[in-house]
Amino acid sequence: MPQRTMGEIVRDQKPLTLAPTATVSEACAAMYARKVGAVLVVDEDRHLLGIFTGRDAVRLLAEGLDAKATRIDAVMTKNPTTLGPRATAMDALLLLNDCGFRHVPIVEGGHVVGIVSRYDFRAREHARLDDESGFMEVMR
Repeated sequence: MPQRTMGEIVRDQKPLTLAPTATVSEACAAMYARKVGAVLVVDEDRHLLGIFTGRDAVRLLAEGLDAKATRIDAVMTKNPTTLGPRATAMDALLLLNDCGFRHVPIVEGGHVVGIVSRYDFRAREHARLDDESGFMEVMR
């Protein structure tokens, strides 16, 4: 069975994007409204500048910063690891697993085309990841 590509997975997606000047409070409200765990921070040409996630929000609150006064570009992950639209589902799952990410932006030519999380993959793809991870453990 051929593997799905990131382009196929995000084909009809409209990822949540915000300008770097948005506040953490605005980002959290937008994430809550869309029921997503991350915001892609982009410039006016949709070039990816960073990613702001629920983990970033928790860190900000733990540090005692004001969500209404703090811009997301001050607390986002700058230059996040990305994948292109031709990457496979297994490429994405391995990256999510190995790096401990919950979200991976999909970028082509510097422009955002989507975002994936572990929940975007089918059970069959997760099972293959488990098989490959187990094989790699044996090889170590």
